[in-house]
Amino acid sequence: MDLTVWNEKDKLFLRLSGEIDHHAVKDTRKEVDDLIAKNRPKTLIMDLSSIDFMDSSGLGFVLGRLRKMNDIKGNMLILNPAKRAEEMLKMAGADKLVKIMRSDDHSA
Repeated sequence: MDLTVWNEKDKLFLRLSGEIDHHAVKDTRKEVDDLIAKNRPKTLIMDLSSIDFMDSSGLGFVLGRLRKMNDIKGNMLILNPAKRAEEMLKMAGADKLVKIMRSDDHSA
């Protein structure tokens, strides 16, 4: 899994690509948690458009970052999830906990 990170004002953007499985999340989890703690963004935006595969570890990674954002009274949204990632999020009911947005969605 590759991770690209950038800040814009009070938003922290994460673009993930490749596979989100138990091997990939191990190091990335700490890196992202450190970024959240350091930057304390109002919104974490996780772009999952380039995810090829996501298992339950990937789901845990997403929900764990949601918990971190809740801890600092922030928000999180998933941007343009790839089909497989979106199916996993919906199957687990995570779409009820975190907003899933498409770039052509102007409601946010």
